[in-house]
Amino acid sequence: MSQISVIGGSGFIGTRLASRLATNGVYLFDIVDKVVSKEFPQQTKNADVRNFEQLRESISKDSIIINLAAEHRDDVRPLSLYHDVNVGGAINICKVAKEKNVKKIIFTSSVAVYGFAPLGTSEEGKILPFNDYGRTKYEAELVFKEWQAEAPKERTLVIVRPTVVFGERNRGNVYNLLRQIASGRFLMIGNGENRKSIAYVENVVAFLEFALTFKPGIHVYNFIDKPDFTMNTLVKIVNKIIGKPEKVGFRLPYFLGYSIGKCFDFVAFLSGKKMVISSIRVKKFCSNSVFDTSITSTGFVSPVPLQKALEQTVKYEFVESHDQTNLFYSE
Repeated sequence: MSQISVIGGSGFIGTRLASRLATNGVYLFDIVDKVVSKEFPQQTKNADVRNFEQLRESISKDSIIINLAAEHRDDVRPLSLYHDVNVGGAINICKVAKEKNVKKIIFTSSVAVYGFAPLGTSEEGKILPFNDYGRTKYEAELVFKEWQAEAPKERTLVIVRPTVVFGERNRGNVYNLLRQIASGRFLMIGNGENRKSIAYVENVVAFLEFALTFKPGIHVYNFIDKPDFTMNTLVKIVNKIIGKPEKVGFRLPYFLGYSIGKCFDFVAFLSGKKMVISSIRVKKFCSNSVFDTSITSTGFVSPVPLQKALEQTVKYEFVESHDQTNLFYSE
């Protein structure tokens, strides 16, 4: 039975992946993280990707590595953390992989490597990140590609570039949007015809598990759950799920919303405090973010259709009653 080291496995995606692996029982796994997993403490080995010796002690010989560790928030300070964790971490992982005879690495990158990409950007799209997160994610990809190129007929590298990931118990941007809609306090900025690619966490981890069977070589895939809803359609779907009228409500012109975001940027600069609203968040909200993927060529089919995934998430968070002690905060 193969041994898997899930680096960064105490987070949102990692916990869901560990649950899937534990349920299916095909693979043994350890979680390698600087934070002990609340759901899998016995399988956790404490290690920070920035610390080579800790990684060295935590990764088993001949194991498969799935690297989920990342610095990814919009407001990370100092900015050097993006490089230290995303790129430096990749360098350390590859050094350990060589020493431990690791032949397969699965790396979760991000569609952020494309920046504000043209509609329908595929894996062949131009790499043009607009922030440090996207830039360092792509630099990490190059580090892993160098590792694979040293023994191309023996080593397998799978790079998965998910779009924004949502699901139960996650407190990221999609949750905040769904919460605003469900509460009736949602304010649409712009005309709402911009489309967004999103991905349900269970489908993402199902593909990560599926990728464990890939043969030597470099495999790069965007991960998106289709169809790509417009903001208007998404609001109507959520309202229908919670039994509210399927309407959008008040709209704020884009130029006004962006100006308000700039004002919050200035306040944040003067106060040193993080603001809920910012110009970059307004810009990201109103932009199209639509990607294409060649995953269908692998034979993989997402187990949960997107509309059902939205329904499950909205009901879990805003209709049903659940113990909310183990939550995951991300952006």
